[in-house]
Amino acid sequence: MATITARKRIWGWYFFDWASQPYNTLMLTFIFGPYFAQTATAALVADGMAVEAAKAQAQAYWGYGLTATGILIALLAPVLGAVADSSGKRMPWIWLFSALYVIGSGALWWTAPQDFSILWALFFFGIGLIGMEFATIFTNSYLPELDPDPGERGRISGSGWAFGYAGGVVALMLMIALFQAGDSGKTMAGMAPLFGLDTATKADTRIVGPLTAIWYALFMIPFFLYTRDIAKPNPVRYELGKGLSDLARTLRNLPRHPSLMAYLGSSMFYRDALNGMYTFGGIYALGVLNWSIIDIGIFGILAAISGAIFCWVGGRVDRRVGPMPVIIFCCVTLILTAILIISLTPSSVLAIDVGAGSALPDIAFYVAGALIGAAGGALQASSRNMLTRQGNPDRMTESFGLYALSGKATSFLAPALIAVTSDLTGSQRLGITPVVGLFIIGLILLAWVKPNGDFSK
Repeated sequence: MATITARKRIWGWYFFDWASQPYNTLMLTFIFGPYFAQTATAALVADGMAVEAAKAQAQAYWGYGLTATGILIALLAPVLGAVADSSGKRMPWIWLFSALYVIGSGALWWTAPQDFSILWALFFFGIGLIGMEFATIFTNSYLPELDPDPGERGRISGSGWAFGYAGGVVALMLMIALFQAGDSGKTMAGMAPLFGLDTATKADTRIVGPLTAIWYALFMIPFFLYTRDIAKPNPVRYELGKGLSDLARTLRNLPRHPSLMAYLGSSMFYRDALNGMYTFGGIYALGVLNWSIIDIGIFGILAAISGAIFCWVGGRVDRRVGPMPVIIFCCVTLILTAILIISLTPSSVLAIDVGAGSALPDIAFYVAGALIGAAGGALQASSRNMLTRQGNPDRMTESFGLYALSGKATSFLAPALIAVTSDLTGSQRLGITPVVGLFIIGLILLAWVKPNGDFSK
C-alpha cells in the first residue's frame, strides 16, 4: 500500500463504478431488458396469447425472475460480508463475483429469438446480476478507507457514481452507434452493425451481453491494480461459522442502534422503488409508448448524462450539508416523476388528452428519464455515504452486507408488486403504481434516522 498513492486508490475505486455500470444501463434497463420483453412477448403471441396480455405477461416474467435473484442476494449478502470482515479479506470475493458477472452477461449471446428460452435468459441474467451486486457490496466497503473525513466521502461517493454513469453513457453510445440496428438495418451512426451481425437473429442486440462482459473485464484492471486489503489484526480464516456468529451478534445488537435500523428500513423501501423504476423503465416505454430499442437507447443516454452531472453536483451538496437532505429531496422528486410516468399514454399526459400522434407524451417521458437519472443517481451516491455514517466502523463490510440485505430483503417487492399488478390489471401502465407507495414509506422511516448515526462520537 505504501507505493500506491491515495489518489490512485480513489481512482482505482472509481473504475469499479465505470466497469460495472453497463450491467445496469445496457443489460437491466435499456437494451437487454426491453429485448427480453420484446422477444418473450413474441414467443407468447406465437403460442396464442393476445398481444396486450402477452406484453403484461412478459413484464411479469421479468419481475418474477428479478424477484428470485433478489431473494438469493438478500440471503447471502450479510453472511458473506460478515465472513469477509472476520478475515479482513475482500479482494478474493471480488474476483469470484467478477467472474460470475462476466459469465452471466456473456452467456446472454445465446438468446436468439428462433430458440428463445425465457428460463435460460432469466437464469444467466440472474448469474450476472448476482456477480454485479455482490462485487458492489465488497467494493463499497472500501469507501471509508479512502478518506477519514465523512464530508469528503460524500464527494468521493458522488464523483464515483458520476464516473460510473459516464461509463454507462459511453458504453450505451457505443452499443447503439456500432451494433444496434434500427428499422432501416443501420445503426445510429448510419452503418451496418459491426462484425456483420445478423439483424434477423437479433445478433445486433444480443451482442450487448458479450460487450458488457468485455467492458467489465477491461476496466476492472485499474481497480485490481490500485486496491488492496488493509491487514486486519488477528485475522481468522474464511469460516462460515465465524461469519454467521458475528452476523447473529450484529443482528441481536441492532435494536441498540435505532438510527441504523431505521435507515436500513427506509433505504430498503426507497431503493426498492428506485430499482423498480430502473428495471421496468425501458420495458414500459416499449410496451406503452411503442418505442423501438434505439429510441430507448437514446432515452438511456439522456438519463445517464443527467445522472452523471447530478451525481457530481449531489456529491458536492452532500459534502456541504450531509447526505440526509439530498436523500429527502431525491425521494420527493422521484415520487413526482413516477406519478408523471403512470399518467402517460400515447395520447395523454397527466390525464389530459393531447391527441393521437402528439409528441408530448414522448417528450414527457424523456423529461422523466432525465429526472430519474438525476435524482436516482444522487440518491444512490448519498445513500452509500449515509451508510458509512450509520454502520459500525469496525464491521463496515458486514454493514454493507446488511445494507444489501435491506435492499434485497424486499427487492422482490417492487418487481413482485409490479408483476402482480400487471397481471391483475392487464395494464403495463397501472402495473408501475406500487413504486409511489414504496417511496412514501421510505420517506416516513427517515424521521427516525440520525444524520450522523448511533456510532458517532
